Amino acid sequence: MTQEVTAAETAETPPTLTQKLLAEAIGTFVLVFIGCGAAFTTGADVAATGLAFGIAIVIMAYSFGRISGGHFNPAVSVGAALAGRISWKDTGLYAAAQTVGALVGGFVLAITILASDVGWGFGDPLGSNGFGEPGTVEWGGALLIEIFLTFIFLIVILGVTDDRNRAIAAQAPLAIGLALAAIHFVGINATGTSVNPARSIGVAFFSGGDAIQDLWLFIVAPLIGAAIAGVLYPVLFGRDKDPVVGSGLSFGSGGSSDPGFTQQWNQQAGGYGQPQQQPGQPIIQDGWQWDPAAQQWIPAQQQPFPGAPDPAAAPAPDPTQQGGGGWAPPPGDQTQVRPPQ
Repeated sequence: MTQEVTAAETAETPPTLTQKLLAEAIGTFVLVFIGCGAAFTTGADVAATGLAFGIAIVIMAYSFGRISGGHFNPAVSVGAALAGRISWKDTGLYAAAQTVGALVGGFVLAITILASDVGWGFGDPLGSNGFGEPGTVEWGGALLIEIFLTFIFLIVILGVTDDRNRAIAAQAPLAIGLALAAIHFVGINATGTSVNPARSIGVAFFSGGDAIQDLWLFIVAPLIGAAIAGVLYPVLFGRDKDPVVGSGLSFGSGGSSDPGFTQQWNQQAGGYGQPQQQPGQPIIQDGWQWDPAAQQWIPAQQQPFPGAPDPAAAPAPDPTQQGGGGWAPPPGDQTQVRPPQ
């Protein structure tokens, strides 16, 4: 019995930040190695390359989604942060881990192809993105294509991972993978399809030349598309939960280090620590009642139990004591509530 309880407790232990970053790095590594590897070995065949990227994201999301959320893409992390799903602090760390994973993936792919002696060398295309070359669009079209495709990708991700969409939660990675495959079907012959700054960075530095020169667009455009989706989704469809502290358009720490406490306090408070009072309904907490006229806590007006001292005989609380401002802390064995700031 003890072993079973211990195992259950271990399974419920939330992943550490290090585990999340490792999951993001490994997942992005696999995405780059498989997706860009397929693009190289098949000559950028649309169906094969699109499915390779889609399948890679499916298997990695099923593998690591429970640990890090399965972003594997800085644009996804930015969109999720603007939608209130992840803090900006974690977004920066995720993006760094994803970029490192992508660079390792590109490097491993490059040395694998070199070892295969198929005539490729550093500086040759390696599943990289580009524009303006024969068979591709000019930079204006490439910018719009990458923005729109990333926007679609993020809308799908935010929609299928919405907590109000629990009926298909288990199929979310599959839907995301299919969306990525469909996006590649559209963009491969135009830009090589990025929608992922890390994926583009991961192979650009081994492809050299035009891939590095064009890299800016495949960083900027996906971030723009993701930002638009991250802002619009909660505006159009509402939120499934309160935003994560330090997310959205708030780039600070968001105040308290305990989001649960902050949420509980904000639900009780109106403005800066002042309780919201419904008409005709007193606010009572731990034996104290909020007096909106005096703007202080007073002993709650409750019916005394048999043998209890008369509340009217008790001295009124001294607002100059116990922190001032009329704050009367509850007994130590009861739930403590933060005083008004």
